[in-house]
Amino acid sequence: MKTNTYEKVTQRILEELQKGIVPWQKPWFSERAINYVTRKPYRGINVLLLDKPGEYLTFKQCKDAGGHVKRGEKGQMIVFFKMIEHEVLKDDGTNETEQFPYLTFSTVFHISQCEGITSKQKPLPENENQTIYEAETIIKNYIEREQIDYYQVKGSDRAYYSPLTDSINLPDLSQFKDSPAFYGTAFHELTHSTGHQKRLNRPILNCFCDEKYSQEELVAEISSAMLLSSLSIEGVFQNSVSYIDSWSKFLQNNTKAIISASSQAQKAVDYILNKGE
Repeated sequence: MKTNTYEKVTQRILEELQKGIVPWQKPWFSERAINYVTRKPYRGINVLLLDKPGEYLTFKQCKDAGGHVKRGEKGQMIVFFKMIEHEVLKDDGTNETEQFPYLTFSTVFHISQCEGITSKQKPLPENENQTIYEAETIIKNYIEREQIDYYQVKGSDRAYYSPLTDSINLPDLSQFKDSPAFYGTAFHELTHSTGHQKRLNRPILNCFCDEKYSQEELVAEISSAMLLSSLSIEGVFQNSVSYIDSWSKFLQNNTKAIISASSQAQKAVDYILNKGE
């Protein structure tokens, strides 16, 4: 990819940012980890503690619903706060009841670990998205060369790169609104993996402070836009710009942030494509 292509993508992003951007939209359909009875999604650290999307129940909830946990199945821990009351002695000698949050835990089981109950969730829509040969070739060549583990997980609600395991995890291709949306997300996560200390060693993998994290997100999304542009894949540019806009606002200086991130994105793209200096 020639340098002027990089520059054209950066300039196009800057021009779009001046127009006013619609909010970013997640480009895939997914299940979330939710409680079978309350239908409330799990939040915070529990999203990370539960290893798959779908419905979860406590042992008692499963029994009350007319089912049972399969023999030998092991549950997963979730944490939550309960409010407890405590009597506090005031300066005037009277007692006052105050409430304090108390962190506790519970064990839940995925519905696939249970018998005798039926899921209440509607099936996810599945799009018949087609693979794009040139994009698949970029991904295949890169992950094989760098020995990165690469997974597409059906039903997943998460797209991420893990520096700890040096792995990329994506929702399945069929969950995306179209093929360009999938490859835009895949290229975003590929870019994050170039920041590993054994590759381009960007600061994000060693410091998760807000400013560096936001800069890394800009790098990944601009790199994704550059890779898509090099393959003449359209259809996701506006969503990319709105994603960039959400982070560049945090940095408070669009032009400076975009141009700085663009320089790092160019290096990431060249690394993914195995192009030397």
